[in-house]
Formats: sequence, structure tokens, C-alpha cells
Amino acid sequence: MPEWFSSNMNKSAGPADPETRKAQADPMNVMKGHGDSYLMSRQGKTDLLRILSFLEDIGGEIESSVELFAPNPYLRMTLHLIRGHLEAKTVTPTSLIGASQVPYATANRRLRQMTDDGLIEQRPRTKSGKSFSLHPSEKLLDQWMQLSGRVERLAETRFGGRKRAADSKDYYFGGSYMSAQSIPPLTVLPEPLKVAGGLRVLVHGDPTFMVMENLKRQFEQVIGTQIHQRAFSIDRLREEARRNADRKASRYDIIALDLPWVGEFADKGILMPLDEAMDIARLDPADFHTAGWQAAHWGGRPYGVPAQTTPELLFYRRDLFAEVGLEPPTTTDDLLYAASVLHDPQRGRHGVAWNAARGTALGHTVLMTMADFGQPVLNLPEIAGGFGTDHLADGNYHPTIDTENGLRAAEFLMELLKYSPPDILSMSWYERVRPYAAGSIAMAYGYTLLAPYFELDESSPACGQTGYLPHPAVPGAAQVAPVGGYVMGIPANLPPERVQAAVEALIVFTSPESQKLFVQNGSRTNPRYSVGSDPEVRRASPIFEAVDAMSWRDELQFWPRPPVPEICDIIQICGEEFHDMLRGFSTPPQALRRAQTRADALMRPPKT
Repeated sequence: MPEWFSSNMNKSAGPADPETRKAQADPMNVMKGHGDSYLMSRQGKTDLLRILSFLEDIGGEIESSVELFAPNPYLRMTLHLIRGHLEAKTVTPTSLIGASQVPYATANRRLRQMTDDGLIEQRPRTKSGKSFSLHPSEKLLDQWMQLSGRVERLAETRFGGRKRAADSKDYYFGGSYMSAQSIPPLTVLPEPLKVAGGLRVLVHGDPTFMVMENLKRQFEQVIGTQIHQRAFSIDRLREEARRNADRKASRYDIIALDLPWVGEFADKGILMPLDEAMDIARLDPADFHTAGWQAAHWGGRPYGVPAQTTPELLFYRRDLFAEVGLEPPTTTDDLLYAASVLHDPQRGRHGVAWNAARGTALGHTVLMTMADFGQPVLNLPEIAGGFGTDHLADGNYHPTIDTENGLRAAEFLMELLKYSPPDILSMSWYERVRPYAAGSIAMAYGYTLLAPYFELDESSPACGQTGYLPHPAVPGAAQVAPVGGYVMGIPANLPPERVQAAVEALIVFTSPESQKLFVQNGSRTNPRYSVGSDPEVRRASPIFEAVDAMSWRDELQFWPRPPVPEICDIIQICGEEFHDMLRGFSTPPQALRRAQTRADALMRPPKT
């Protein structure tokens, strides 16, 4: 490595079946359609690519303007190598030598020197090993990240105006302690994964996993094998995972599951305990949001790795609140009052939207609303910060629906109905956020994974005007942001010869580098502290800083939907009985009594 270059570097998923295309259509439209221009201009062009293009351009200008300036082969080859890595394009020795713009023999010597210095890694492309691709090493990427940051700050300080210069000052004098820690791009595995037919992954058809599908080519380059991703709607995903467990050999190497399913999937032997397949320390467990990591456990053992931690928050229009002088709601009474003030059907605006469609959707709302009144759906023991779930694998639990706080929660939903849009009883996951994004709803309960509907759409009235809050709660009950999202696990019936490849891919997919890449391409979910504190991630959306703050305040909680094997049935029961209540077919006390009776029968089936 020449002195000039060294000194400057070191200073400082497959298509879904027809029945689930509808579930995927909306998330995909967020990332495509009007989202294409966004990906191609802002998020898709990372800071690294901007700096890289700048250096390519300025190098070309200097070399073409001054005859005595010759191309620098080290710089030219580095630029070509890193661009190929970021754009998931194969780089061969021939193409790298061609990019150097110097004679073949000179370029070949420079290439060998960069390889000997540990800046370039080779990976076989064929079984014989005679053909190989070239990739930047972790060492080179780390040095390039440092150089890119310095180049950007120098350019902003000299040419970016006073505002940018002030930002740079904040950077140096501790404007954000964590913002100095920038996550580097993904690096390729030293050896490609050897798995017959490629890697097979079963996921949910939501925006984050669709981002992963859009980035499939890049991930295939990283792991060195094809990826076959299949996506389903939430209920179909659970059905397919359970069917897969009945097969002699799993059709999937990795499956995604909703957090509340962990107990069922562990109890029924659908998932392999991860500590049987890998060294858990490789995942860096302390980096995951505490609630998300704990929710992946059953009986004290991890059964999955958080792939998305997406709490349900209250989205609210800051501009509308400011117009009428309202403070952000922190209590359920505050929420009802704000909804009543902002509810104006004559002008096409409604106060609030939420999950109220019959079955699974409303069932989730019922459990989370009960939590807002300090009432878990099971007899969980009170602990500091909420309720304990460590004992659930012992089986000593029963439903607690028909209670005084349960009644208050039911009456709250009846009040909420007054300030909701007329079609609220058919609204579910995406339907509640669409009208919020369109400007016809002032507040909406929604998972962070749905934020791209308005954050990535500059025509949305909610774009740049949304505040994020944990659930408002009654006085005396802690405000919580119920944790949702998905973990990725390994099927228990996966053939042994495929397990190690599944482990390595699982580590890649859930790594900080991958999670940052998802965010840069439109995702608004994140399971790791390190990703939430990355400066590029924080610039992408205020949602990450808000969620990190909630986690530090212990507001991210998964006890509102305790992951017991019966939880999906309990959710379905509540979603049916409370829907009848909201339609006027039963009173709140009747709905609670019926839901309690059905849940009791589920927990204690009659003996035969």
C-alpha cells in the first residue's frame, strides 16, 4: 500500500400465492410506485455512494485537466471494488484491473499488494477454486467509512453553508454520543454457504420483509447462494409454519413468526432451540431491545432472533394538535378529548383509527387496551415496570378478562367508536393507517412498520408532521408501547446437513449491518440499539430515536400479548366477542363474560 493512500485511510423472498398477493400489494406499493423515486434519490443512495461518486468525479476532473496527473490505481480499484459491493455487482480480477486505468502489469502488482495487506478478500466462484470474485475486506470498509465521513464533513464545512457547519460542530463536541458510531456496510461471508437448492425462507408479507426481497440480489452475494423467499399474510403464515412442522423434512431453512407465537411454536416442537444450533453470543444479545429479545424466549431458552421490533404506537398529527392548542395525549381521557376536538366528519376528518376488524385484528386491540388499563389478559405477577412472563412455560396461568379494569377497557372502546371513521369495524392493520396517511384521520394506533405509508410519501399530509407516543394509559397504569414484530427461527425438522447454513444466514439477516440496510431502503422497524443510534438511521426517521427512548424508559413491553400456546385462540375469542359488543349485539359486561367463559374452556377443556 503506497504511503499516500495508507496515510489518508488511517487518519482519524419468492412470489406469494394468489391468496396473499393482496396482503403484499400495499407494502410493495410503498416501496415501488411513488416509492421508486424515493429509493433512487434519497434512501437508496447511501452516504457512502454519494462520497464515492464525488471522489470518482473529482478524480476524473483532475486527471483530465492536468496532464501531469496520472490515475491512482489504488484509489481507482478501491472505488470500483466498494461500488461493486454496495451495488451487489460481481467484481473479478479482470474488471478490477480494468478499473485501475494503468497498464496490466502495474495494476496486477497493485492488486496483489492490496490483497497481501488484507484489503481485498477472494471468494471462490467455482468448485475448482480457479475462478473467484473479489470483495472489500472488513478492514478496507472500516477505513473507507472513516475517510467518507471526513470527506463529507470537510465538504460541508467548506461549501455547505453555516447550517451544515454548525451540524459538524455538534458532531465534534458531543451533539450525540452514540451518533459517532456508524455501522459499516455488509461484508461477504469468507466462504459461500453450501446448501443444496439455495436458502429457503418463509416470511410475512409486510414492508420490512418486502425490502429484504427487493435486496435479495445483494444478500445472495453476501451469503454466496440463492435465496428463495415465500411471503404470506399473518394468518396464512401461521398455518403454513404449522403444516411445515408436520412434514418429515422442513421445506424452509428459516421461518419468521409473530412474537406471540413463540410459546406455541416452542411447546409444539415447531422450532429448534437456538442454543442447540449455535453459540448465542455470536448474536450480541445485549444489542437487542430488551423486550424484543426476551419475547423470543420460552422456558428460558431462545427460539428465534428478533428480525423486526415494531411496537404499536399512537401516531398523531402534530400540526393539527398545534392548530387547536392540544398537548400530546398521555392518558386515555386525554386521547378521548383530543379525538372529540379533532373529529369533524363534515370536513371529512375523523378523530382516531384503530384495529377494529372482527377476529385477529380487534383481538390484538382488546389485549393492548386492557394493558392501557393495567390489566393483562392472564394472571401475570406484578413486577417492576409491568408484569412478569418468565413462569409461563410452567403452565400455571389462567385468563383474566372479566375484571373491573377489563370493563373499563371495554367501555373505553365504546367511547372511542364515537370518534372513529364509519368503516372502523372493518379496519385492520393497513386499513387504519391508509386514511391517516391521506389526511382524513388525526390519530391512529399503528405499528412502526406501517410508518412508510406516510413517511416515504411526500404528498401525505402526515409526512414530516407525525409524532410518536406510547399508548396513553389511565392514571396509575404505566404507559407502554406493546411490542410486536417478528423473530426468525430454525425449524426443528430441518435436515441436519442444512442447519449450519441456516445459522450463518440467520446471523447475517439479523445483523446490525443488515438492519441498517433495511432502514436505508424504507423499513421503519429495528430490533437493535446500535442501529437506532446510527447517524444515517436517525436521519432517516424520528421514529428510531423515539422507540429507543421508549426502550430506555422500559416502555417497550411484550406482556400485553403474552406468548403462551393458547394466545392466538384467546385473541380470536376477544376479537369476536368485542366485535359483537361494538356492533351493539351485546353490552360490555356481556362481552367480557362470554369472552372469559370461552377462554376458561380453552384453558381447561372438559375431561373425557
